[in-house]
Amino acid sequence: MLTGFLPLCVCLLLIPGFADAGRLLVVPMDGSHWFTMRSVVEKLIHRGHEVVVVMPEVSWQLGKSLNVTVKTYSTSYTLEDLNHQFRIFSKAQWKARVQGLLSLLMISSGSSFFEYFFSHCRSLFIDAKLVKYLEENSFDAVFLDPFDMCGLIVAKYFSLPSVVFTRAPFCHHLEVGSQCPGAPSYVSRFLSGFSDAMSFTERVWNHIFYLEEYLFCRYFIRTVLEFASEIFQKTVTEYDLFSHTSIWLLRTDFVFDYPKPVMPNVIFIGGINCHQGKPLTKVSYLSCSIFRIIW
Repeated sequence: MLTGFLPLCVCLLLIPGFADAGRLLVVPMDGSHWFTMRSVVEKLIHRGHEVVVVMPEVSWQLGKSLNVTVKTYSTSYTLEDLNHQFRIFSKAQWKARVQGLLSLLMISSGSSFFEYFFSHCRSLFIDAKLVKYLEENSFDAVFLDPFDMCGLIVAKYFSLPSVVFTRAPFCHHLEVGSQCPGAPSYVSRFLSGFSDAMSFTERVWNHIFYLEEYLFCRYFIRTVLEFASEIFQKTVTEYDLFSHTSIWLLRTDFVFDYPKPVMPNVIFIGGINCHQGKPLTKVSYLSCSIFRIIW
């Protein structure tokens, strides 16, 4: 699980200001995403870096104790509201039997839940005291999860280098942000199930998946982009936010994904994809023998 800690920390230390103990601003995402990021944050603290985590007061997992400076901001919703919206969203997924991204758009509860979820970033910038604190304190970089895009907005707004930490960038944002070629004719789309050796029919379907992904993503993040446009007082696109990224740390490797073009600031660290598990219980030789007989 933790085999990627060494290359991860080396990557962070290569950022200007990290040669000695640096100051890192962390903008995490709630839920299971925090399990992975938290283990890395704890390791950075252990290595002597000063870390400040910015999080909403209402969350599922972010409130867990952590020996670090935490700055919170109020939200327009309660934990009960968040749980209620998620239950509605989950039930709709089971009933609709979603077969693709475009079909997900047809579920009104899906879009309403994510709009609800994304609204916390607006609350962050409404907190004038917190914004002033971030402006007055000198940070070396922003360590963020790009899924809800709030960390990207924070990094760009305060003109800070950003380190993206993710398993796989949502939609086509890695290609957009790193300006890396990813033609559907030879790079299979994420979750398409195609290999790097596609037949002509598979290439056609891969183009269709790409179009479906593009349409879905523009709809999915429209609320975030509208808010970002308000903050910067100009039209903001996904390219404006993702292209600001200094380093992409991807928790994967070519043993999991097919080879494809990547840019020099895209680094595969692998091995950090979930909460640290407990050791498996020992199984007796008799149990193994019985299993082999049954199998």
